[in-house]
Amino acid sequence: MEKASKVAVVPADMGWNDVGSWRALEDISEKDRSGNIMSGNVVDIGSKNSIIYAGKRVVATVGLENLIVVDTPDATLICNKNNAQDVRKVVDVLKQKGAEELVEHLTVNRPWGSYTLLEVGNRYKIKRIVVKPGAKLSHQLHHHRSEHWVVVAGTARVMIGDKTYNVHPNESTYVPISTKHRLENPGKVPLHLIEVQNGDYLEEDDIVRFDDEYGRKI
Repeated sequence: MEKASKVAVVPADMGWNDVGSWRALEDISEKDRSGNIMSGNVVDIGSKNSIIYAGKRVVATVGLENLIVVDTPDATLICNKNNAQDVRKVVDVLKQKGAEELVEHLTVNRPWGSYTLLEVGNRYKIKRIVVKPGAKLSHQLHHHRSEHWVVVAGTARVMIGDKTYNVHPNESTYVPISTKHRLENPGKVPLHLIEVQNGDYLEEDDIVRFDDEYGRKI
């Protein structure tokens, strides 16, 4: 809204909280009998006046008091509620260390869908890729890595070199280094596949685009 050129304003009296810190949840969230605010897959025994936020995996807490616990796929935060504002100091330390977590999450959204980093090792990287119905990735190549795609759900239309063909669930295909390729979802349901990258350099800037549906740099 700050950059919108055409805005209509209507008076309203609805209350406001910008939830600027984890403690701000105390003003807008329901507490249990022990004063806890819990969300997600939490198993708690005997905690009091704490905020515990979990995702899919189990977060077990025992006898906490006045603490904040936040577990995400990227990182885990544990702090005293009285020090909640000091989280920004953690960000400063991560900046000094050049931590990748500051600029890139495990799950990264793209115009065509998303990818989730599952594992990284010596000369390999494994991702789960989801392509929206009707969407396609750019026509591209990589100088330093090959890619192996295994379709889990949906149908993939792949262009590798001068060949174009469909890949169905439980089927796979291979993209050699420095080979032009493209991935597309021609179906009406999301395409899910596992990508295994192998090579000497596996960063996202090893990409040369020849054509892109979304106007990204070529």
